Amino acid sequence: MRELKITPIVKGTVIDHIPAGMGLKVLKVLGLDVQEIKYTVSLGIHVRSNKLGWKDILKIEERELKKSEVDKIALIAPGATISIIEKGEVKEKIKASLPKRAKGIMKCPNPNCISNTGEPVEHDFILVSEKPVKYRCKYCERMLEDVLKNII
Repeated sequence: MRELKITPIVKGTVIDHIPAGMGLKVLKVLGLDVQEIKYTVSLGIHVRSNKLGWKDILKIEERELKKSEVDKIALIAPGATISIIEKGEVKEKIKASLPKRAKGIMKCPNPNCISNTGEPVEHDFILVSEKPVKYRCKYCERMLEDVLKNII
């Protein structure tokens, strides 16, 4: 069996240790529409890992993530490793962890919540539990258990 390798990048972001099968979801929440991408994106799905058994890995050339994007990744893949690459070297390494406060990255499922009624307020959630992942809306106090479904 021939093994294919994803080549290293010179500048950009590498998201490693994504749970197997979640790589496409990470791609989606980052808004990387394959029709409009202006840089190289490599996605390895179901890659062997000594640590996880199987994992996904995503490499994005010429793009550094914003804090809100790192928080979104943490919601999908807590424990993922995000490496910022410059000149072929790791400049910074971040371990994705669930944000204590998730502001502007998830939508409240309560249609009557003030954050959904056109008022100038940003969706705002407070972490209640890490296992299972649960957030509570700051405004209406609705518990949000299906995080993936409500990521903006």
